[in-house]
Amino acid sequence: MTRTIVESKSKTAIIGFDQPFCVIGERINPTGRKLLARELEAGDFSTVEKDALAQVACGATMLDINAGVVYNSNPNPNETEPPLMRKVLEIVQGLVDVPLCIDSSVPAALEAGLAVAEGRPLINSVTGEEDRLEAILPLIKKYNVPVVAISNDDTGISEDPDVRFEVAKKIVQRAADFGIPAHDIVVDPLVMPIGAMGTAGLQVFALVRRLREELGVNTTCGASNISFGLPNRHGINNAFLPMAMAAGMTSAIMNPVALPIGPKKIEAKLEELAAAGIIVPADIDPELLANITGMGSTKPRSGKEMEAIRAANFLTNNDPHGATWIRTNKPPLKAGEVEAGARGRRSGGRRRRG
Repeated sequence: MTRTIVESKSKTAIIGFDQPFCVIGERINPTGRKLLARELEAGDFSTVEKDALAQVACGATMLDINAGVVYNSNPNPNETEPPLMRKVLEIVQGLVDVPLCIDSSVPAALEAGLAVAEGRPLINSVTGEEDRLEAILPLIKKYNVPVVAISNDDTGISEDPDVRFEVAKKIVQRAADFGIPAHDIVVDPLVMPIGAMGTAGLQVFALVRRLREELGVNTTCGASNISFGLPNRHGINNAFLPMAMAAGMTSAIMNPVALPIGPKKIEAKLEELAAAGIIVPADIDPELLANITGMGSTKPRSGKEMEAIRAANFLTNNDPHGATWIRTNKPPLKAGEVEAGARGRRSGGRRRRG
């Protein structure tokens, strides 16, 4: 049974067919996040710290760390990204104990991250271009770490799943030339947006099965790609993830956090209610308003995708006896309540013999 081992200083995560689905938190990534990019260039890591803590609290198994900021002062990532990657990794490792995924297209940034990473991180990523294989695979071998293999090469991303399979096969074979075993390759078969290609879901499910059965490798994906450009993206993601898991996918790079409702949305909701003639107390608690109107929460919490994943883990017997499902869905204890099983136990008393 294929198992990919990823470690922090104190914790091990196993990606495998017989393991709970591995959730790789994607939030520490400045791509498309202008505020985070500005903060990182200015040496402000407050959002990184909040995102690291929130993702782990919401159930992330691992965290993806991407420091790909294009500095206004210096647009050369080969100079700016390696020291930034080191700094971000050091900060995150000091806050959380989950394993990390070092994510960069800059080989020097990957090596800078590997030099300071504690444990055995996952590297994201290598593609099928020959120069990329020659640059990244020696690093993987040198540091004895697993790597994400993305199924595109110098011809680009093919819409033909057979072509994407052959690219993945090539990467696995080239890795073997460097002495890197298949269990240390996690293939990203590339999920196409369902809005642009109606067969995208069927393609990736079939491709994941082939990767599992023919190459014996674990798989991952950018989960939100499937719903790109569509309304109610969470609804599509919630269906896609369990279906991908049933096909054999073993991990995903995704956001485990339901983003909190901000003051602007609270204000808009109050205006909407007032326009409908609904009287709301002026001092109403924003969290209460968010809850009773179905908006969500003003605090970070696990997203619906995490609920779908936990249910799928249970249904595929990767959550023995439903322990995780039950624990995460129990109502919180009220003041003065005692956890079941703790009642009747007396501190310091001797156990009766049967």
